[in-house]
Amino acid sequence: MESIGKPYNLFNCDNCFLNSFARAYLSEDERKHICGNANQLQFKKGEMILKQGATSTSIGFMHKGIVKFTYQKDAKKNYIMTVVSGPKLIGQANLFFREKNIFSIVAVEDCDICFLENRKVLSVLQNHGRFLLSLVERSSDMFQSSIFNFISLAHNHVHGRIADILIFLWENVYRNTEYEFTLTRKEISEFAACSHENVITVLSTYNKEGLIGFEGRKIIIKDLNKLKEISKNG
Repeated sequence: MESIGKPYNLFNCDNCFLNSFARAYLSEDERKHICGNANQLQFKKGEMILKQGATSTSIGFMHKGIVKFTYQKDAKKNYIMTVVSGPKLIGQANLFFREKNIFSIVAVEDCDICFLENRKVLSVLQNHGRFLLSLVERSSDMFQSSIFNFISLAHNHVHGRIADILIFLWENVYRNTEYEFTLTRKEISEFAACSHENVITVLSTYNKEGLIGFEGRKIIIKDLNKLKEISKNG
């Protein structure tokens, strides 16, 4: 864990989604072994949660919030791999593959996160294949979205890419949350792998055509079907 965050009494572990989910697979002692000394932290919008290349000794369970997974190719190139909202496991790739963070995780909105020690989680998973499989299944959607995004980048023009991203964010991140659709133009450009100017131009076009609207910095989706048509045509 690279960012200290703010220690906080955020939630009752007995009511935690992850703890409730684990009850179907683990004994009380095993669940306490994993969650008993979990570190509850609150991260503010824009704060680094996990940093690419840094050593990681824990995985996180995001109870509430929105985060972006970013990859920095060099000092000037930063890409957003995916954006997810809680409740969601984050940082679990390091649990199975390597000790160094493959990418950074940054708070897009204020986040409440519980950190669990890798060694404790692994010690329990070694004896519970079904629990491990369930965790992997629940985690696969965020990696799947990254794959679909790169397919879009490879085959779609800028209009199609930005339409894809607006659809993804609306359907998978913002629709059923209390958060407003406020991803910045710069973040959208990093997600779509195009220039900031391209994003501004395309969003302005979509606004004029009635596909989206603006309320301050917030984006409002007005015609999802038309966006999907643009996405389909690339």
